[in-house]
Amino acid sequence: MLAQSRALCLHRLSLSTKVAWRIMKHIRNFCIIAHIDHGKSTLADRLLDATGAVTDREKQDQLLDNMDLERERGITIKSHAIQMNYSLDGQEYVFNLIDTPGHVDFSYEVSRSIAACEGALLVVDAAQSIQAQTISNLYLALENDLEIIPVLNKVDLPSANPEEVTDDVVDLLGCDPDELILASAKTGLGIDALLRAIVTRIPAPKGEVTEPLQALIFDSVYNPFRGVETYFRILNGKIQKGERVQFMATSKTYFADEIGALKLKQEPRKEMLAGDVGYLITGVKEAKEVKVGDTITSVARPTDCAIEGFEEVKPMVFAGIYPVDTEEYEELRASMEKLQLNDASLVFAPESSAALGFGFRCGFLGMLHLEIIQERLEREFDMSVITTVPNVSYRAYTRKNPDIILVVNNPSDLPDPSVLERVEEPFIKATIITKSDFVGNVMSLCIEKRGVITNQTYLTTERVELHFDLPLAEIVFDFYDRLKSVSKGYASFDYSPIGLRASKLVRVDVLLNGNSVDALSALVHSENAYGLGKKICEKLQKLIPRQQFDIPIQAAIGAKIIARETVKAVRKDVTAKCYGGDITRKRKLLERQKKGKKKMRQIGNVEIPQQAFMAVLKLNE
Repeated sequence: MLAQSRALCLHRLSLSTKVAWRIMKHIRNFCIIAHIDHGKSTLADRLLDATGAVTDREKQDQLLDNMDLERERGITIKSHAIQMNYSLDGQEYVFNLIDTPGHVDFSYEVSRSIAACEGALLVVDAAQSIQAQTISNLYLALENDLEIIPVLNKVDLPSANPEEVTDDVVDLLGCDPDELILASAKTGLGIDALLRAIVTRIPAPKGEVTEPLQALIFDSVYNPFRGVETYFRILNGKIQKGERVQFMATSKTYFADEIGALKLKQEPRKEMLAGDVGYLITGVKEAKEVKVGDTITSVARPTDCAIEGFEEVKPMVFAGIYPVDTEEYEELRASMEKLQLNDASLVFAPESSAALGFGFRCGFLGMLHLEIIQERLEREFDMSVITTVPNVSYRAYTRKNPDIILVVNNPSDLPDPSVLERVEEPFIKATIITKSDFVGNVMSLCIEKRGVITNQTYLTTERVELHFDLPLAEIVFDFYDRLKSVSKGYASFDYSPIGLRASKLVRVDVLLNGNSVDALSALVHSENAYGLGKKICEKLQKLIPRQQFDIPIQAAIGAKIIARETVKAVRKDVTAKCYGGDITRKRKLLERQKKGKKKMRQIGNVEIPQQAFMAVLKLNE
């Protein structure tokens, strides 16, 4: 009897495994990788239309970009996933499109989305050809052994040059020219051929339903009514509604209150198997508990190893955010906490400044992330804020304790130069693709920013790929804007961190009427310190209104003054009433005025206008 029941169980298990294998055989998980403005979101819209995933009523441009900011800027800030059903030769297929963010600041999120797929659509603009970010994301896809389907988009444009761009893509991928799909996401040209290629060229997921549960978290979204919704892809095993699951990076356990598929509207399911992409609701209230790249496993039957590639997201750029009205400090705190629910990569801690009052020291993934947070604070929470000069995270070592690492996120944290042994700053590997006419201009800009050229490759006779090692601090200010200016808009830029290197850095302090303004301090290379100090002083002289006494504006390194400008006093002509008589009468009046101004200067305060705090960012204008 026992042998019969065991045989029956094994038979059922083999049947369920066969059914699961048959289902997996008809699943295609893929992502779209492209440079900014190459038509990724529009192509996703056409795929949704062609598969009937959206009704006419639900249709809108850039459907997966659900923030106004994303639609206005034409970039994807938050990654999205959606399921589509497609029928080919009488067989139903399930497509899981895992969209990826479209900017270098979010490269880690892109890598996790790519790891959740078996294939990628490489979208290249037929007018602009291959750009830096296209190559960067392509390498990520190839590292994960993804099947690449090259798509030539915007072939209907008058400026399109499909023959030349096809040669570029063939050289890059080493593929056959016939493998390229010519498409126009705007008109729908080539979409049917693309859907057929997804079925025939992208492999089905590989995984074992009988193995312990192993699911990759590639995104999370905060829902004010249901808590954090976790988006995952199951690599092995299965997950059931009500099952107890564990997030391996945090070692916390939860109940799977609801699981389901990610259609345009969420579709709850009772069970999901290997190869499926879906959402999980566990009642988690804090986005920090759900980490992108983490592994979900079952408590009853846990997996031995986590999925490779998980990293803690580290902020790269730091800046102070202060309310314009100091009484709005608590409102700003509440706004930042609400933003953090949607964006776990935002890090902030309270700090105070003598010039600006109470505010927050915030960590961002990059300059675009900083701009997005600032704009969202103004739009969604109606907060007027002042942002201080952005800087990166440094490591400092002192002579007294050379083994202790001091992390410097704020210029005011840098130890005194007399005890400082060395400072290390983060470096990046920059990839710039530009027309050959502008190579000299781009090289001059990068060398000015302390860059070292490591490689130069001619992709074609007209297009050049340049590699530089650059300090991250030099690109957070105005690098991208100036790169576009010197290349007349043709250069594209991408970067990846390569670690810390020792540099001769100094802190430039700005003194106003003899008092240090901590919000205007900056950490710079010693060779650039004098030039920066002089520019700041000149800029502030134009911005600070005149008082009844002279205001000295000084830039200093430690106790050494390196630059000075003076805002001249508004003078009253006290000798106007003296029409004649002895000169001593005039001298007496002038001496009395001089003493009064000296006393006024000692007790007087100088109000710093808001523009002064952003002036340092626009020194090259």
